[in-house]
Amino acid sequence: MNWYFDVLRRYADFGGRARRKEYWMYALFTFIVTLVLGIIDFALETYPLLVGIYSLATFLPTLGVTVRRLHDTGRSGWWYLISLVPFVGFIVLLVLTVLEGDSHVNAYGPDPKAA
Repeated sequence: MNWYFDVLRRYADFGGRARRKEYWMYALFTFIVTLVLGIIDFALETYPLLVGIYSLATFLPTLGVTVRRLHDTGRSGWWYLISLVPFVGFIVLLVLTVLEGDSHVNAYGPDPKAA
């Protein structure tokens, strides 16, 4: 749960690096919350009200942690735009977020594992 709140605290921080664990724990928690809110939305027949509000509220933190994750692999945050390419873009971004980060200092800062 701390991984989730740490990302929310750094909601507009696009500098630095994010470990795989930080990124994927945030993604897991966001997925679970979205799933629960979707079920509540369907039960209340208000879909997509709650899910939409949550998605808007977490847009900047999600963008920030994804950019920091890309920085950890030595890539610019602009690589996030690859997800706009139909079909292949999402797969490429998924692969980039799964890759192990640089184990040395790169242009975006020191290795977060070493800290």
